[in-house]
Amino acid sequence: MSDLPLLEPGTDPDEPLVEPAGDAEATPEDRARRTRRNRWLLGAALVAVLVVVAALLITWRLVAGPHTTLTAPDTVAGLRRDTAADAVQTADYLRDAIAADASLSGTVGAVYSDPAGPGNSILLFGGTGSIDAPSARLDSAFGLLNDQTGNVTGIQEVPAGPLGGVLKCGTSNGDGGSMTACGWADDSSLVLGLFPGRPVDQAADLMRQLRSAMEHHG
Repeated sequence: MSDLPLLEPGTDPDEPLVEPAGDAEATPEDRARRTRRNRWLLGAALVAVLVVVAALLITWRLVAGPHTTLTAPDTVAGLRRDTAADAVQTADYLRDAIAADASLSGTVGAVYSDPAGPGNSILLFGGTGSIDAPSARLDSAFGLLNDQTGNVTGIQEVPAGPLGGVLKCGTSNGDGGSMTACGWADDSSLVLGLFPGRPVDQAADLMRQLRSAMEHHG
């Protein structure tokens, strides 16, 4: 039997063994770069997750959230809907203008006659949609009246009532004379109304009644 030591095939006894490079042989600069890269990857992953979650929440809100509809009943709060051609044309004109300005769908426009006299007829117009900033959108809608019926001044917030959101009233000084303008907005609907011959308190109360009859959630 030979006394020579057993060697693994292909091993040179004079060649030093070299271990694979690893963290033990990495320089501090390499380890710092690797740490920064890992943190960046983790941050990017978290941002991607947040984007996906936000998209899912928005989709859920649009698809599964409460669906708001607006209707214009024939009679409400002692008023009767006026279906005369002139009244319908005026309501439709303002309805289309506000729908374009606020990106509304499911629009509604109506004129309600008052038994007290034709000069007290109420004009309503608005629609439904996804409204991310109701108060600001309502202010913008009042600004639209500045272009159509005169300037709206003295805008103030009043109690919105049980349906929530925001309700504001001001005074419109157009060619037809001074009249109260009120509007409501929440996260899914926006409607303006013109109330000739009524002070702010009376117009606001009537607007809350009209809203209760017009706005439906399901």
